[in-house]
Amino acid sequence: MPVFIEITDFLSPALDVYARRTENQLINRADPDNAMFIAESPLVIGRALDAGYEPVSVLMEARHRNGAGAEILSRLGAETPVFTAPDSVLVHLTGFHLTRGMLCCMRRRALPSAEALCRDARRVAVLENVMNPTNIGAIFRSAAALGMDAVLLTEAGSDPLYRRAARVSMGTVFQVPWTYLPAGKSWQDTLHALGFRTAALALREDSLSIADARLAKIERLALCLGTEGDGLANDTIANCDYTVRIPMSHGVDSLNVAAASAVAFYQLGTLCQEEGTNV
Repeated sequence: MPVFIEITDFLSPALDVYARRTENQLINRADPDNAMFIAESPLVIGRALDAGYEPVSVLMEARHRNGAGAEILSRLGAETPVFTAPDSVLVHLTGFHLTRGMLCCMRRRALPSAEALCRDARRVAVLENVMNPTNIGAIFRSAAALGMDAVLLTEAGSDPLYRRAARVSMGTVFQVPWTYLPAGKSWQDTLHALGFRTAALALREDSLSIADARLAKIERLALCLGTEGDGLANDTIANCDYTVRIPMSHGVDSLNVAAASAVAFYQLGTLCQEEGTNV
């Protein structure tokens, strides 16, 4: 079992990761071997542990030691400090109420290359500059549920391991393989070299319906979604093999990127190939 430490010193350096470092500081790009992230809630922490992420420390409400967090605590070694305090103290320290009473600081891992990640994949999602962590989390949850083998992100987008993104995803960011696309080169060329056809989700009059049977039959397909508001860049759309759109009614022309991803993944993910599903 881990060592329990009641918080008495708010300025303890061990608490910096929870109270005084931003999520961008935790990424620690200058020293990636010491990069970290914060997982929130027993469910998310448990899925991160299942995926092999290493815990550094835990911050939790004292009353949850024998409650919702007990199973997580049973999985931690004696070398993992667990800082405890009443909720009122933790709010003063962190500035917010802890969801389900538990945070865990964990070490980041080196990401695989896009080539390694996609080697055996049939369906991947490409997120071009998607900025909102809530959307990232929702997209990952849909990707996990609806047959996507991997998620590829451009570096300008939000980090899937941001606390809010991981929480909204219900921990599925630890279940779906993901990585960043290489900077400074065309990611369409990267995917084409790996044998993928690329499909841009965009509002174009000459686009294919997402229910077009030809799309579902493509062996290796990358579904490309763009940033909130502007969508995919024009040159991205031009360089994709297909442009597809989701048919809509009542004069609605678009969906939030997270909602659109769920429709696209359901219609064109590996589940579609295996079950012959059509919207």
